[in-house]
Amino acid sequence: MERIEGVAVSRCVDSPYLRPLTLHYRQNGLQKSWDFMKTHDSVAVLLFNSSRRSLVLVKQFRPAVYADEVERHFPGSLAAVDQDTPQGLQSALPGSVGVTYELCAGLVDQPGLSVEEVACKEAWEECGYRLAPSDLRRVAVYKSGVGLTGSNQTMFYAEVTDAQRGSSGGGLAEEGELIEVVHLPLDGAQAFADNLDIPKTLGVIFGIFWFLSHVAPGLGAQ
Repeated sequence: MERIEGVAVSRCVDSPYLRPLTLHYRQNGLQKSWDFMKTHDSVAVLLFNSSRRSLVLVKQFRPAVYADEVERHFPGSLAAVDQDTPQGLQSALPGSVGVTYELCAGLVDQPGLSVEEVACKEAWEECGYRLAPSDLRRVAVYKSGVGLTGSNQTMFYAEVTDAQRGSSGGGLAEEGELIEVVHLPLDGAQAFADNLDIPKTLGVIFGIFWFLSHVAPGLGAQ
């Protein structure tokens, strides 16, 4: 997962996932404009494996995180990227700087599927757990990246067991996904969320705090 080679960056000319736009508007009599991205809505699933008393997370390499870290360590690395053809980065970093811990998640980009059906599909593809929409508890719907996008993310919670795991997960190989499933023991969840040195999404932090306050008190000691 962390063996990243031949890194190059080019201008994004056309993408099925995002579209850069500018909104022009007048607010309280003042003419303004704001650049934003039109993106898909998404879902995230917080899974609790009661057989192992662990939260199920995923770990994967994120190209955007990697590129941002390169720019953070070597300012100006991305400034010259104004051509359609890929340009190699002069200063590269180990792939580990682009690896993050996340909730099982995915885009709502398939017509005809509800957010619940998408969540079940992602739980199977990424983590190997079979879920039905009735297994899901809706936790929250929130805006994702409000400075750049206006998309919604719907977070679900589901309790699973080892018996529901029909595969090792890992994502769809045909789509180039390379995902590691991580079982986080409950007794280490708070420390994991608080650790500033572990790269993770806000969804992971929120999900852990929600679980510890809404679900964990009813589990009892074991």
